[in-house]
Amino acid sequence: QVQLVESGGGSVQAGGSLRLSCAASGLTFNRYNMGWFRQAPGKDRESVAAIRWSDTSTDYTNAVKGRFIISRDNTKNMVYLQMNSLKPEDTAVYYCAAGEGLPIQPWSVIIGAMNYWGKGTLVTVSS
Repeated sequence: QVQLVESGGGSVQAGGSLRLSCAASGLTFNRYNMGWFRQAPGKDRESVAAIRWSDTSTDYTNAVKGRFIISRDNTKNMVYLQMNSLKPEDTAVYYCAAGEGLPIQPWSVIIGAMNYWGKGTLVTVSS
């Protein structure tokens, strides 16, 4: 049974930083692409960042480029999202996701193939 458990959310002032963690179990972690998504109140869920299993290359939505960093530790079955220079518009529930895929696939395919999800962790950024 695949489980993804997020942690590290909380409240922070604008300009601050948070580090989200996701612990994965029940899957061959080093063969799964991993991603972070978020859903703000009244909005659709959106992709934030993703990291390939094959070469650990990364991709980010434009709104977080230069501020967020996704990383993974295959020895611990963990994926992280370091969030810096946080803005009020980053306020959302953040979800960890995992998906299988071929070694090199377009990011749009990788993001669309996420099929395991955590329950989310709330990030609140105040101005």
